[in-house]
Amino acid sequence: MTSITNNMSMPQLTEMVNYENWSIQMKVLLGSTYSWEVVQEGFEEPKNTTGYSAAQNKVLKETRSKDKTTLYMLYQAVEEAIFEKTVGASTSKEAWDILEKVLKGAIRVKQMHLQTLRGELEAMKMKELEYVSSYITRVQTVANQLKRNGETLTHARVVEEILRSLTYDFENVVSAIEESRTLEEMNIDDLSGSLEAHEQ
Repeated sequence: MTSITNNMSMPQLTEMVNYENWSIQMKVLLGSTYSWEVVQEGFEEPKNTTGYSAAQNKVLKETRSKDKTTLYMLYQAVEEAIFEKTVGASTSKEAWDILEKVLKGAIRVKQMHLQTLRGELEAMKMKELEYVSSYITRVQTVANQLKRNGETLTHARVVEEILRSLTYDFENVVSAIEESRTLEEMNIDDLSGSLEAHEQ
């Protein structure tokens, strides 16, 4: 966390998965410094200030300063790779809109990828002439991809998916495993050993 003042710290956007939480925290933080309105409404530099009163010039100067300070805060709140996406923004609203578009899109892509992997795991079936070790490796590969993409997947769920999708030849051993042990207490190595012994 980067310090903004003695009393506040800035949330860091370090990876795409925390964008939603980060944006909520940043809205609160920017609201507490009266900067969120400049992000929402945007700031446009006037082309000509001729005829501005002293009061109008003062407001312009304050708004410009608030916008640049907010833009700086946004730059400070993101990691280098994300910063590169926003570096061309000239206002805080422009930077915020870029972050929202890029990162919400990335989140949607990730969610779609997770849906595909979930479907793949649920549709997996052991092939007739496939070895148990080979099949378990296929299931673990998909399970590991799910975990790397943020899915919470227990060993029991993976064991359950393997048992559910074995060929008919393993029906008796599956029944024996399910009757003798709870899936929560069985790890994949134990399951693999039992199934390979039956296979041989």
